[in-house]
Amino acid sequence: MELSKIGLCLGFLFFVFLHGVLADCSTATRKVHRYNFSLRETSFTRLCTTKRMLTVNGQWPGPKIQVCKGDTAFVHVHNAGKYGVTIHWHGVKQPRNPWSDGPENVTQCPIQPGKSFTYEVTFSDEEGTVWWHAHSDWSRATVHGAIVVLPSNGTTYPFRKPDAEKVLVLGEWYNGDLKEIIYNATETGAAPVESNAYTINGQPGFPNKCSKETTYRLLVQHGKTYLIRLINAVMNEEMFFGIANHTLRVVAQDGAYIKPITTNYIMTSPGQTMDILITANQPPSYYYIAASPFFDAGSIATYDSSNTSAILEYTGIFAPPASPPYPSLPNIRDRAAADKFTNRIRALASRAHPINVPKKIDKKLFMTVSLNQILCPGATCGGPDGNRLSSSLNNISFATSTIDILQAYYRSLPGVFTKDFPDRPPYVFNYTGDVGNNTLYTYQGTNVTMINYGAAVEIVFQGTNVESGEFHPMHLHGYSFYSVGTGYGNYDETTSPKTYNLKDPPEVNTVGLPRNGWVAIRFIANNPGVWFLHCHLERHASWGMGTVLIVKNGPTKETSIRPPPPNMPRCSN
Repeated sequence: MELSKIGLCLGFLFFVFLHGVLADCSTATRKVHRYNFSLRETSFTRLCTTKRMLTVNGQWPGPKIQVCKGDTAFVHVHNAGKYGVTIHWHGVKQPRNPWSDGPENVTQCPIQPGKSFTYEVTFSDEEGTVWWHAHSDWSRATVHGAIVVLPSNGTTYPFRKPDAEKVLVLGEWYNGDLKEIIYNATETGAAPVESNAYTINGQPGFPNKCSKETTYRLLVQHGKTYLIRLINAVMNEEMFFGIANHTLRVVAQDGAYIKPITTNYIMTSPGQTMDILITANQPPSYYYIAASPFFDAGSIATYDSSNTSAILEYTGIFAPPASPPYPSLPNIRDRAAADKFTNRIRALASRAHPINVPKKIDKKLFMTVSLNQILCPGATCGGPDGNRLSSSLNNISFATSTIDILQAYYRSLPGVFTKDFPDRPPYVFNYTGDVGNNTLYTYQGTNVTMINYGAAVEIVFQGTNVESGEFHPMHLHGYSFYSVGTGYGNYDETTSPKTYNLKDPPEVNTVGLPRNGWVAIRFIANNPGVWFLHCHLERHASWGMGTVLIVKNGPTKETSIRPPPPNMPRCSN
């Protein structure tokens, strides 16, 4: 074969390696995509430890879904695993279709072993990177993958089209069985054990043991620009991320474009996604890609303090370096560095990508976000003071029912939930100061908030120092929302709103509530359904840091919940 033809073939293979199979967005017709997911136990070896764990199609991370803006994907999930599981399409709004949203016992009951369910994933205005993951206990640690939403026909990125794209997923590896880890923590009332390593695309990388040879490698050509779609699938920690000697240009977050941020590092919370441009403009060599935890919590929490890495590898002929350069990331406790990055995030708010921030509010919720205890008879549990660890919103620890809330609401089934989640906390106190025993002991309930269709909603999340102050990435299903304000200390109803950014606040689906601080969000309740609101730290969600918003039907069929599909998984009751 001629050398020119060989070069063309190698170039094509390199393009396919980086891109995968692309969705065709060249026509105006909205397309339907079909995927088959098989949940099954698969053997993996990391850190010199081999175990079987739940995966989709034997992959970790799982397969990528790629669509064009406004498309629909039908994902047929067959559960060949050992226990019931659901799948959530994180950041996909699912207009009028909460039946396919996925949180276990909120919008559906789990898909039992040997059974199947087909999700209809309905895309609307999302564009960029979102993701999917299991929403049952801690199974999302190994059951997750990327969703890439490309611009629709006739539109393009609000930046120069990159030469290639690649997905990087930050995750965690546990030597132990995840089902046993959360079961033991639940039974004893103690905190679950921390992970043994962080990962990039499933590999711990340097400096973790037994990981050097399997380090994930991202191939680049000199002079080319790449769009990296970064997903934080980590279970319990915020993460710093950087690439040695390369500048990051962040252009999107949570499936929405932002004003570009040029930086040497980013900070990302569990559940968040970021689209990052890099240009391969350094001398051809190897450069470490790395991520390390940002930990801003009190004394009761433990954390995995390790780093994870991959290698940015230039193609071509050169002598590999004996020791590739490593990025300089902020210290694990560097709150100022985390704030410096997050405070720069602003919506693109352009003519092609407009935003619509509610100015007049119809429904306001003020939620205290706390760690708590549940009294344990005889002080025989594994938490502080012999009690059981818990967490709450407005001092209510979310209790999961055996019948999903969506079905109970749609069919008017009694006794499943109550419509009395408080708009304000039960007690007013110095939330971030000397809290004493105020609301230390919470109670469990399945309390929901009812919201009228079309209402302009504001939620203020107030972190507290009850038990221990911690950060909380708060995630709302069914919506993106505007993060209009944040600060440290107690929210002041007179002065705090004066600091709001109502011009170009970022539109996100997961927002970081700082330790002993507050954050305010706004959105229009135009998506009827039953939508879960919870902390995306799995240990906090397991303890009950969640609630449900029910947005009522509008006046027409087109503004009402769609009827359920005929094959919803059956509940135990």
